[in-house]
This record gives sequence, structure tokens and C-alpha cells, in this order.
Amino acid sequence: MLFERMKELIQQARSLVQKINQTFQWLDIATKKTKIKALNIEMNGSDFWLDNKQAIKISKEAADLQNEVNEWQMMEKESAEILTLARASDKEGDNSIKEDLQKKLDELQKKFSELEFNLMLGGEYDKNNALLAIHAGAGGTDAQDWAQMLERMYLRYFESKNFKVNILDRQAGGEAGIKSVVVEVTGKLAYGYLKSEAGVHRLVRISPFDAEKMRHTSFALVEILPELEELEEIKLKDEDLQINTYKSSGHGGQSVNTTDSAVRIRHLLTGITVTCQNERSQLQNKNTALKILKSKIKQYNQAELEEEKKKLRGEFSEAAWGNQIRSYVLHPYKLVKDHRTNYETSEVEQILNGKLDELIESYLKNKIKAS
Repeated sequence: MLFERMKELIQQARSLVQKINQTFQWLDIATKKTKIKALNIEMNGSDFWLDNKQAIKISKEAADLQNEVNEWQMMEKESAEILTLARASDKEGDNSIKEDLQKKLDELQKKFSELEFNLMLGGEYDKNNALLAIHAGAGGTDAQDWAQMLERMYLRYFESKNFKVNILDRQAGGEAGIKSVVVEVTGKLAYGYLKSEAGVHRLVRISPFDAEKMRHTSFALVEILPELEELEEIKLKDEDLQINTYKSSGHGGQSVNTTDSAVRIRHLLTGITVTCQNERSQLQNKNTALKILKSKIKQYNQAELEEEKKKLRGEFSEAAWGNQIRSYVLHPYKLVKDHRTNYETSEVEQILNGKLDELIESYLKNKIKAS
């Protein structure tokens, strides 16, 4: 029995090392090292810090590349060590070596899975921070309550990822829940992780707001945008902007509810509307809103499909039947199903408590297969 188990472990080790080596070659580490050298030469130039923004951007690129190279070189070293251990196990075959091999194999598999997952996040904006917006759709009070449930779900997910959160705008519902919320999410690969969540989310449950305890279907639209650096190419003319101010209902200090500090900006050419009320002053809210507006306009200009443009423009009437990307069923059975990947789980409570990793991973893997 020990001999058979040992041979199985050795085969697993060899298979894992082969996958690591193939990935290592595909990554072309040598080219990345050459790129790092070129960036280091540029950073050592006497005039490098004359353009502070560009210098920070290049420094970050160099650091990210160096971290990636370091991680995969360590992976290559550890895979060589485990292969050596596997060969020794094949000769010795005692129980202590088997346990050591099993432990190191599990550790290496976990590290490789994490790095392999990060490779799925290689899109243009995947490394950026993100802006998440949730809008209650069809379903009245139930939809507003559903929007708040989604807000709670994502806040718990952000906590598990150690992402920093800043609520920029939050509109409370009339009876319960929220009409909308806009959240700034700061963290490593924030947009890469969250891009899978963009779309209409559908909830089926016994309504807590129905005296007859009837089953209701509610919808909410989740919008995800990458937080972009200062967009010099996006020029906003004063005559193309409709700017309104109003009293904030959110956080921000004693005077935040007594002064017109909240700002709503509508871009007349595209119809895109952005609001911000979290900052203490009207000027801060305006600057934040303009930053979000520029990001939305850039994404809008890149969107080829009219339906995508509608979502980015802020027309949320499509948060209704037939457009959902994911369904959450609490009655008559329990099921979460992603309609894009067909991933299903009955662990609805865990999902609503922020356990989204498997859903997100299935989406990213599906995108890679389709590309």
C-alpha cells in the first residue's frame, strides 16, 4: 500500500513540475529580465524624476515585473527540489519521506494555483483599482433590498481580499435597502477580480415585504469600471456638462448634511451621469466625480456594442428579465448559477457572505477558453 501511494505521489510531482516548466517557458522570463534591465537604466537617468507621474508609472512597472520574475524563479527552484525529493522517495520508499513529499507537493500545488490564477488577470486594466456601482432594478422595494444584499456581499469579499473600500455615493431606498451605491476599491488586481461581476444579478425568494409571503423576483445591475490614471486625452468642455449640487446624505462630518456638498454631473454628449457625496467639500466631490466621468467616457468610447454603451451610459432599465448574468435562488430550492459559465452551487449563504472566488475563477477560465 505504501509503495503504491508513493508511486502515485511521485507521478503527481512529475506532472506538476512539467506544468510549471511549461508555464515558465510560456512566460518568457528571459525577455522580462531584459525589460527590467532597460527600465532600471531609464530609472537611473538624471532627468528621470522630472516627470513625476511618468516616473511613478515606470517604477511600478519595473517593480511588478521584478516581483513576477522573482515568484516564478522561486517556483522553478522549488519544483527542482521536489523532483529531487521524488527521485529519493522512489529509491527509499519509507513513510517519513512519503509524508515530506506529500507536504511539499501540497504547498507547491497551492503556490502554483495562485500564480496560475494571476496569469488569467493579464488584461490591459486588470492591475488597476476598480469602481463598483450597484443599481436597484425591476422589483421595487425588493430590488432595493437586493441591491443592499449585493453591497454587503461585495464588502465582505473585499474584506477577505484585504481591499480598501471608499464609498463615494450611496442613495438609500424609500422603505428599505438602497437605490444605488458607488464604491472605490483599492487593492492588487482589484479590477481583474471584479470584472466578472459586471451585469444584471437576479434574486428569487419569498419576499420579506409581502404580507402574503409570495415568491418575488428582483434585479440589480452591477457596474464595474477600472480606475484609470489622469486621462489627458479626455477633454471635458464646460458647455457639455450639467452640474448639480445637493445636500449629502452620506458620511463626511458634521456639516456634510447641511451644505450642498454632493455633486451630480451629467455629460450631455453621452448621457453619462456620475454622482459623488462622500467627500467633505463640494470641490472634492466634484473632482472625484470628474475622475469617474472620464473613466466612464473612455470605456464608453471603447465599447463597440450598443448594449454595452447603454450600461456604461447609466440606463438601468435593462436590469430586468432576460438580461441576467447570474441567478440567486433562495426558494423553492437553493442555487446560485452563473449563466455565462454554467457554474452552479447550492451554497447560497456562503456566496452572499462574500465567498466569490470559485465563481470568479470559473468566469476567468471560461474567458481564456473562449479566446
